[in-house]
Amino acid sequence: MTVKEIAQVLDAQWLCCQEEGDRVVHTAFASDMMSDVLAYVQEDTLLLTGLVNDQSIRTAEMLDLPCVVYVRGKNPHRQTIERAILLGMPALSTQYTMFEACGRLYAAGLAAVEIEDLDGDFEL
Repeated sequence: MTVKEIAQVLDAQWLCCQEEGDRVVHTAFASDMMSDVLAYVQEDTLLLTGLVNDQSIRTAEMLDLPCVVYVRGKNPHRQTIERAILLGMPALSTQYTMFEACGRLYAAGLAAVEIEDLDGDFEL
């Protein structure tokens, strides 16, 4: 799925780098915890987050992610968008909640990041 298609599915507003809309995304991951993103995400993954400071873009940069989508109508800080522009990384904002945005993308055919069982010793 391309970033342009993602923008359409999410009725998203382009915050920057619309000229990069042909970038291809294979999977999606949603989190406000950048430590989880660093632990589980690989390149070619869309990041959905409500974290509006520049750590969202810096994390995406470290992992060479193609795009960041800000959920719940959030608009990132000015320096965050400036960093995205510097990197040529598309950033979008959608009014949908994280849950609904993920559901819409999944229904449109975008796969989730596969997380392997971490030894299977989870106890409740």
